[in-house]
Amino acid sequence: MVSTVQEPAVAYQKKVKIANRKPLSYARFQKQYLNRDDRFKYEWVKGFVIISPHTMEKYQFFIMRNLRNCFSQLIKTNQVTGYLESEFNLFFGVDANRKPDIFYFTEEQADAASLGENPIPEFIIEVISTTDQLNYMVDKMNDYRAAGVKVVWHIFALKNEVHVYTGTSLTSMTVCKGEAVCSAAPVLPIFNLSVSDIFKLPIQR
Repeated sequence: MVSTVQEPAVAYQKKVKIANRKPLSYARFQKQYLNRDDRFKYEWVKGFVIISPHTMEKYQFFIMRNLRNCFSQLIKTNQVTGYLESEFNLFFGVDANRKPDIFYFTEEQADAASLGENPIPEFIIEVISTTDQLNYMVDKMNDYRAAGVKVVWHIFALKNEVHVYTGTSLTSMTVCKGEAVCSAAPVLPIFNLSVSDIFKLPIQR
């Protein structure tokens, strides 16, 4: 019998691959892929294992550091609570296990995850480099929309610009460049950085 499950669109991209021709269970995905420590990212969508290169290259680590430094400062001044984490496998619906580059969890969500529940982050950041494929990101955004994510930033590492998605079903998009400020409202209104701050290079010592 031929499977009627529709493969994600990323099957037709060169640098984002699907590992299996037939759907497999999430339990098998956990056993075969989740413990791999290599240069690839593994996601499970509609029974298919999606393999893509890690988005953030070593030379782009400063982007993550800038984001974390801003969040840490807000924590220290008691302006925000919760956690800014990176690259955890999270469920966005029963058949979409995705691995966001960066995401925000409230303390309650972090506790729920520790107890085996599947909370959905409302604020996600994806760092997009030359290895990312358009259909791959479209598929991820569709899963985020279906799950009710409220804010997504697409940081284009080689373009020095950020696309901020908000609104109903993330249908409103703002292109931010230079000194334009990227906001995580309505999820984290206090968390906002200019594009120049996001891409601020470390001082050479």
